[in-house]
Amino acid sequence: MEFIGTYYHTIEAQGRVAVPKRFREGLGDGGIVTKGLDGCLFMFSEEYWTELSAKLRNLPIGQKTARDFLRLMTYNAAPIEFDEQGRTRFPTPLAESVNIKKEVVFAGTITRVEVWDKQTYHTYFDGLAKRESELSESLGELGI
Repeated sequence: MEFIGTYYHTIEAQGRVAVPKRFREGLGDGGIVTKGLDGCLFMFSEEYWTELSAKLRNLPIGQKTARDFLRLMTYNAAPIEFDEQGRTRFPTPLAESVNIKKEVVFAGTITRVEVWDKQTYHTYFDGLAKRESELSESLGELGI
């Protein structure tokens, strides 16, 4: 399943947040959440995490950039599960690392779900919108 779309949710007083149904369908009974890039969390299905882990295992240990990326992706990675209402809790250190407090945005990015603090998301996305023409010119370099 591909993860697409953007959904806004609120973290409850008990620290739980409802994961959009469309995303839960792709994540199954849960998944893996970890520190993402650019100020968000990444949520992966267990299947995709297994594939990603295999690639991470093959990173050259002699390259500092590879070691640092491995650390970023794995140090705080944690399994998550959904309750009967499709809610989950993000580990406090992960949520705090990207300033998630109350209002969150779930954004699908094909292979993963990104979880953002609402304000951080809009600031980041507004920056992307300002660079739209620059980004579109770069697509050729990416083979798109």
